[in-house]
Amino acid sequence: MKGYVLTVERKVPAPPEAVFDILADVGRHHLIDGSGMLQGANEGKPQRLALGVTFGMGMKMFVKYSTVNRVVEFEENRRIAWKTGPTGTIGRFVAGRVWRYELAPVDGGTLVRESWDITDDHQRVLLKLGGIYSGKTRRDMERTLERLGRLVAGEDALGSQERS
Repeated sequence: MKGYVLTVERKVPAPPEAVFDILADVGRHHLIDGSGMLQGANEGKPQRLALGVTFGMGMKMFVKYSTVNRVVEFEENRRIAWKTGPTGTIGRFVAGRVWRYELAPVDGGTLVRESWDITDDHQRVLLKLGGIYSGKTRRDMERTLERLGRLVAGEDALGSQERS
């Protein structure tokens, strides 16, 4: 992790438009989630993400909870990012991480760069302590990009080792 931004990248065998269509569809995020925490979009989800759109996700890490996310960067077929965290009083303590996807066309597909940016996160010091969380986060992000690649290639997003 450089500073407060952790980044992984992978070439996927599809054009940026196909990759972006998945990233901009909240209803498909659970198909690519490499952490196992994402339980699906909350009811009332938007059909397609756009700048400023707010959406909720059901999550599970030991217990079930929900997140509120707001799209903070959006460039069609090139970049999408959302800031995660609750609004209101509790947001002052636990909000602020940004999940960002940047897409670049390359021979044979798209270079996808996923970043976890905790620069403005109120818990950034805790999240970075000891490298434990960033190690898990890096692994989960690598799994996400692998699953994204499988999905855009028309394969089952879950790898055989993840099913067993």
